[in-house]
Amino acid sequence: MAEATLLEPELQQLECHFTWELKKEDINITDVLNRLEQHEELGLGGKAGLAQTYNSLAFVKYLLGSPTAGIGLVHKSMELTREWREDKCDKWLIVTYGNLAWLHHHMKAYSECESYLQKLREIGEKFPTDSPSTLHHEVLGEKAWAFFKFSRKYYERAEECFKKALELEPRDPQWNTGYAFVLHRTELYGSVSSPENSPCVKQLHQAIDADPENDELKALLALRLCTFEQYDEAESLVEKAVEGSPSAPNVIRHVGKYLRTYGCVDRSISLLKRVLESSPNSGFLHHQLALCYRKKKISLQKAVHQESPSAASEVEIQRLRQQCIYHLEKAATLKSCFINAMIELAVQYGEDNQLDRAEEMFQGTLQMAKEKNEFLQQVYVYYGEFQQYRKRCFPLALSYYKECLKIDHDSVDGKRSAINLTKIADRSLLRDPQDAKAWGIRGFVYKEKGENREALKCYEKALQFNGNDEYLSALCELRLTL
Repeated sequence: MAEATLLEPELQQLECHFTWELKKEDINITDVLNRLEQHEELGLGGKAGLAQTYNSLAFVKYLLGSPTAGIGLVHKSMELTREWREDKCDKWLIVTYGNLAWLHHHMKAYSECESYLQKLREIGEKFPTDSPSTLHHEVLGEKAWAFFKFSRKYYERAEECFKKALELEPRDPQWNTGYAFVLHRTELYGSVSSPENSPCVKQLHQAIDADPENDELKALLALRLCTFEQYDEAESLVEKAVEGSPSAPNVIRHVGKYLRTYGCVDRSISLLKRVLESSPNSGFLHHQLALCYRKKKISLQKAVHQESPSAASEVEIQRLRQQCIYHLEKAATLKSCFINAMIELAVQYGEDNQLDRAEEMFQGTLQMAKEKNEFLQQVYVYYGEFQQYRKRCFPLALSYYKECLKIDHDSVDGKRSAINLTKIADRSLLRDPQDAKAWGIRGFVYKEKGENREALKCYEKALQFNGNDEYLSALCELRLTL
C-alpha cells in the first residue's frame, strides 16, 4: 500500500487517458466501444490511427472492469507504433507508457508500473520541453483525438489540443484531419456567409493538402461547399471520394448524405446498400438509408397531394415508410443513445398509426435526452407535434412546445415551437376573442422571445378575461423589467 501511495503523485502528472478527465458520466461507454471497435475493424487512420484506437479501447476496457484486456490492447498499440515510426517512436509512446503505468498500478503490479514510469523519465530527459506544462505535439494530437472520440462534450477541448499540435507541427496529416473533423462537427451550417469566411472549409482544404488520399475529407468538403452553392467543385470531390473509397462506410455515409440532399436519392440508396453488405452493423449507414426512404416517401406524398391519390401510390408510400422504420429500428438498436434516429422512429411510428409504440419511443427518447442533455429541444418539438396532430392532446402539446421554447427561442426548434404555439392561440382567438388561455399563450411566446411590451399587453388581456395566478405572476415579472 505504501508503494502505491509513493507512485501516485508521479502517475497523476502523466499525460494519458487516465489523467485527461474522461469522466464516465460524460461518456456513453457502449457507443464509444462500438465505434472504436468499428474503427479497429476498418483500420481507420492506418497504423497511426489504429495505435490510437487501441489506446482508447484499452481505457474503455478498464472502465468496463477489464484492465487485463486493456493491457493487451495497449501492447498492440505499442507494437503498431514501433512498426509505424521504426526507430523514432519514443515521443509517440508517451501516452502508451502512461496508460500501461496506470493499468499496472490498478492491478497492483507496482514493479511493472515503476518500469514504465522509468521509461517515461528517460524520454523526458531525452526530449525535454520548455516547461513541465508544455506538451509534445505527439501527445497533444493523441489527447485531441481522445477528446473527439469519447464525447461531444469534449469537442471544445479537442479543438484546443489540435490547434496547439498544429502550431508545433503544421503539416501533420493526423492533426490536420482531426482539426477538420472537429470544426465540421462544431461549425453550424448557415452560420457563415461564404466559404472564405468558414474556418471549417479552410481547414478541410488544408487537411486534404496534407493527406490527399483521405476520401472522407473530400466527402465532408463537398457537403460544406454545397451550402455555398459551389456544386461543381462539390460534385468533383464526391466523384473522387467514391472512386478512391467505393466501399468505405466512413466515406460512403457522407457521400450518401450528399446525394440525398443535393443529387439523386436512388443513387444514394444504391451506394449505401452496397456498403451496408460489408458493414451491416453500422448504425450510421442504416440511419442514412432511413433518411433516403423518408425523403422518397415525402416526395411521393407531395405528388399524390397535388394529383388524385391511387391505391398503387398509397401502397408505395406505405412500403417506403416500412423501409424507413426498418432502418431506423436497426440504427437505434445498433447505436445506443442515437437520439436523432429515435426521434425520427417515433415520428414514423406515429405516421404509421402505431401510437402506443410512438408514445413509448418518445418517452424513452425524452428521458435519454434529459440524461445526456442533448437534442432536448428537438425531442420536445416533435413530441409536441405528435401530441397535437396524432393524439389530439392539446394540453400536452402546449406543455412540450413551451419547454422547447424556454430552452432557446432563437434556434430552429425554438422558432418552430413558437410558430406552433402562435397558430394554436390564433385559431382559438378566431373562435373566441375573449379566450384567456389563448392570450396567455401569446404572452408566453412574446415573453420568451424578449418582446416584453407585447407580452405585457397579452397577459393584461388574459387577466381581463380570467384572473389566473399564472398570468398575474407573469404580468408582475414583466412590469419589473420595463
